[in-house]
Amino acid sequence: MPGLTTTERRERARKALGKPAPFGSDISLGTYVERAEEHPYQEDPSKLPSVDKEDMLRVGMTLEDLRGRSGTFIQKDQSVIHYSSSQEGLEVLSIPEAFQTYGWLEELWWKAVDVDADKFTAETEIAESNGYFIRSLAGQKAAFPVQACLYLGHRNLAQRVHNIIIAEEDSELHIITGCTARPMARGLHIGVSEFYVRPGAKISFTMIHNWAPEIEVRPRSAAVIEEDGVFLSNYVCMNPVSSLQMYPTARCVGPNSIVRFSSVVVAPPGSVMDVGSRAILDGEGARAEIISRAISMGGHIIARGDIRGNAPNVKGHLECRGLILADEGTIHAIPELVGTLPLVDLSHEAAVGKIAEEELEYLMARGLSRSEATAMIVRGFLNVDIVGLPPHLEAELRRAIEASQKELF
Repeated sequence: MPGLTTTERRERARKALGKPAPFGSDISLGTYVERAEEHPYQEDPSKLPSVDKEDMLRVGMTLEDLRGRSGTFIQKDQSVIHYSSSQEGLEVLSIPEAFQTYGWLEELWWKAVDVDADKFTAETEIAESNGYFIRSLAGQKAAFPVQACLYLGHRNLAQRVHNIIIAEEDSELHIITGCTARPMARGLHIGVSEFYVRPGAKISFTMIHNWAPEIEVRPRSAAVIEEDGVFLSNYVCMNPVSSLQMYPTARCVGPNSIVRFSSVVVAPPGSVMDVGSRAILDGEGARAEIISRAISMGGHIIARGDIRGNAPNVKGHLECRGLILADEGTIHAIPELVGTLPLVDLSHEAAVGKIAEEELEYLMARGLSRSEATAMIVRGFLNVDIVGLPPHLEAELRRAIEASQKELF
């Protein structure tokens, strides 16, 4: 919310502390603790405890050899324990240090996401959360992705994170974020992320979630994309989680701006996922694509998608496909298209069903077992074409999906 003083912003947040989210199951924040022990900063992330490194490796964090990364950020519970950058023109800082360094950051704070959107955004503001600041300077192209890990290790903690990501004019920035937790009784993760894509810039953001069966997850993300900017968002969650509710929004404010959301979610028994993506096309000639794959193995999924065309010559396509592999599972697809002008071109396709028996029989006739045939079909189903990623980053995303499949089948 630009123009608000800190006092005004805090007052709005306080009034929203009891405001439930418009989607997903409600959560009582009072059942979680706000504080955990402080963890020490580690200059060399390879010297972190081996058990922590093993958990982080499951979400793509490589800590022994950082040559394939342009930067690294790690937050454990509420403590930032490492951040560094190895490329000129790329900044990776903690949010407190970024505020000390840049007075103008206050103008972007809560500009993409409303501080009073719900109790989770409000809690993040009131609690003065940590998080990362990642920025590519004008004209700089990232040679390798930045890696970031948000790690929940304290029992019954409400982890709070507020991130700011900026790609300055004509720059290119790639980020892999892994979110994970130690096996524990329960916990809550609240993550606010605000993206700013300047004219001619590009951000690719790949988020891999590997939580635990009793973790509740509430990300709150939004992007502002200016003229000729590109924002690519990839999301993968293929492991148990108690409940997940997220609905990231991208606003294409500049002419010919582009956004593409791709998501892959699997809901095992006991998991409840309310996930989706929204694109608001306010710039002439803007483009949006939302592609989602959802598999229920006994859990419950609500798959949302929303594209709104508010400017001439905009185009948008929404595609949601779901597979139900267990009798107890459900998938509810909710595609929405809204056009406010004659010169918009919006389309969608949605399909939910099960694996056709004849497909299984065809593969089994060629020597595969039923489980092997099922796994092969699922692998093909999850093969989402990720457009615009650098080859090495696309390969890492494929490996993450394949690794999760091995645990499922």
